[in-house]
Amino acid sequence: MPLYRVYGPSASNGHSHLGVLRDKFLEVPQIVWGLNNQKIAFARACLTARMLNRTLLMPSLSASLFYKEIDRLEPIAFDKIFKFNTFNSLCNGFVQLGHFSALSNRTAPIELRKGSGRKWSVERDLKQLEQFKKAPLDKFEVIRVVGKNPFLWHDHWPVKDYAKVFECLVVVDEIADETTKVVSKIRERGSSLILKSVGTIQTHTPFVAVHMRIEKDWMIHCKKLEQRSKITQICSSKVEIINRVAHIYGLRKPVVVYLAVADSLLEDSSLLSGWNEGLYPFEKKKLGVWVIYNKYPYLIQSVIDYEVCMRADVFVGNSFSTFSSLIVLQRTQKIMGMGITNSGMNLKWASYAYNILGESGGPRRWMTNMSDLTLNAISYGSNNISC
Repeated sequence: MPLYRVYGPSASNGHSHLGVLRDKFLEVPQIVWGLNNQKIAFARACLTARMLNRTLLMPSLSASLFYKEIDRLEPIAFDKIFKFNTFNSLCNGFVQLGHFSALSNRTAPIELRKGSGRKWSVERDLKQLEQFKKAPLDKFEVIRVVGKNPFLWHDHWPVKDYAKVFECLVVVDEIADETTKVVSKIRERGSSLILKSVGTIQTHTPFVAVHMRIEKDWMIHCKKLEQRSKITQICSSKVEIINRVAHIYGLRKPVVVYLAVADSLLEDSSLLSGWNEGLYPFEKKKLGVWVIYNKYPYLIQSVIDYEVCMRADVFVGNSFSTFSSLIVLQRTQKIMGMGITNSGMNLKWASYAYNILGESGGPRRWMTNMSDLTLNAISYGSNNISC
């Protein structure tokens, strides 16, 4: 089967804005799987469009989560989650999103069929993309990528390029408002507990967010991964997570601990028990915010939890979780933007990996290595984390 199909080139000579053609487009398949797999897939599609000097046609995301039943994936428009115009403004000159209504439809698109299997190497994939940058293939108005999900495409870009795309993703006002309600509730509970415990009122009550991966499907996956990779620091039990959070060096107590968990997948009904003195755990239901989450599909629930974790004073996650890894990447961006180049002893915006033992029996400090040449460590996990 050919790697591309030719229908007839566009007559347009095109025009560009800071290197991104506004009348040449890239179309990609529906983006699927978990929230952060979708964010990575979207960024990879953006960077592919950038390489081809094209505008990316706004893709559909997936509101539901069905890993094997593709036909049951409920599509949701990108601009129902993220601000379209804000994305283009922040990423101006780097990557660009376009609407399907912008197409002239003078010609049918040319198909770029992604290769698969072991023989489809990074080099072959890059060579294919290079072909589509040249005549006669570059004359087509639309290049339509067919085949596998963009998350599974070969990676040709450094972490800093992905980070730039992620930085341009700003959630719509409705989701931001819901996030604010959840964070306000967390801080409100924390303020009340601190007042009761030490008799003082704080204007800004800090909180710790823990992305607690102890669901049945995760534990099965990580145990298999440990066996396959012969790495032991992937899975963490509830007891280990609690113990390591309790031993975060310099963490002032009492403090509220927000547990970002997939409630429907949990088998452990004692999630909130066993925490050390001075740590006050809350999940969505105990916090009284389940009503906020429950009115939305899976994807938006995940986005709200992601944004809550981004706003936490301290974040603790698993370095083999894509969700945790992307949060740490963006938190690393944030502190580097403040002129901080290493984690030091400052707890504000600090991130930790509870699956890796750090100092004083606590979790390992964690910052993303922004000089990595690919996103592999974030996409698939690593226990080689920067600090």
